[in-house]
Amino acid sequence: MPDRRRNNSSSTPTLSEVADAANVSSATVSRAFSRPELLNRETVARVHSVAARLGYVPNHAARALSTGRIGNIALIVPDITNPFFAALMRGGQATARECGYATFIGDSDETPEVEDILLTKLSAQVEGFIIASSRLHTKQILEHARKRPCVLVNRDIPGTVRLLVDSGPSYGQALAHLVSLGHRSIAYVAGPAFSWSNSQRYGTVTRRAAELGVEIVRVPTSRPSFEAGQACVDELVLTGATAVLAFDDVMAQGIMAGLAARGLSVPGDYSVIGCDGILAPTLFPPLTSIATHCAEAGRQAVELLVAMLQGKPLAHKRINLVTEFVIRATTQAPRSQRAKTGLHRLTTTE
Repeated sequence: MPDRRRNNSSSTPTLSEVADAANVSSATVSRAFSRPELLNRETVARVHSVAARLGYVPNHAARALSTGRIGNIALIVPDITNPFFAALMRGGQATARECGYATFIGDSDETPEVEDILLTKLSAQVEGFIIASSRLHTKQILEHARKRPCVLVNRDIPGTVRLLVDSGPSYGQALAHLVSLGHRSIAYVAGPAFSWSNSQRYGTVTRRAAELGVEIVRVPTSRPSFEAGQACVDELVLTGATAVLAFDDVMAQGIMAGLAARGLSVPGDYSVIGCDGILAPTLFPPLTSIATHCAEAGRQAVELLVAMLQGKPLAHKRINLVTEFVIRATTQAPRSQRAKTGLHRLTTTE
């Protein structure tokens, strides 16, 4: 076999030289950079270590042309500042890195037009997409899914691969908890109009309220944000509700701040429940909330996408992640009932 070692120390090291130094084949070096999931971790680590020592830099553009693999995926979210999506991105990006992919992040700012532009412009630079809580019409999503492999998070479209964080049952439990404390008029502070999660949560709450014989008042908002939560408090107070089910923890935090600014306390004057469970333990009082396990959603979404990119058969194209209702310190009996019974606090804390 000819000696393929470098003769000129100033020249750019080649793939063959890395293979010789690592005592593996050239094909193995190529796979270590393009398909690391096909090799054992020790081999990948050895090849990368040798490549770093020699100063070898893989030619990603050439590899993409020859293999059709770019090594990038994209994760599109409606609001990068929302803790749910931040945790989802972190979990997804870590898993993508383990699978040998770099992750592009796109923030649509809750705007369908921006989301459509991101998907169109990134398509040439990535192998597939994870689209979280899409605000696009179904037809647009299907058009993008025909061009590149896509995994949807919290958007249920038949024929697509999707992962759904099913918070509906937990919202039913949250409502039953409030009713058990004596609340009879309960506000639902809504999320985005085109949000699948919002329609699922509101649908569950209204059905369960009819079964329990209590009133649900819907309070619309502009977008799921702290500011929107604060801004809705005047309308919330006018409803006469004594308890609040918020679309997420961020809005619940804004509602609590808005109530405090008006001299109203939680849970003394209003019981408040959020969703996502990320901010909940850090607030004061600790927020009763629904844990949605966002990072796990990101991890599983990336695993689904990688399986699609590798041509593996999927056991299920529709995956539901269960959620958990966690009682903390922002719910108790309404003030009127406490005055009648002499009870001061009925909340069970975590």
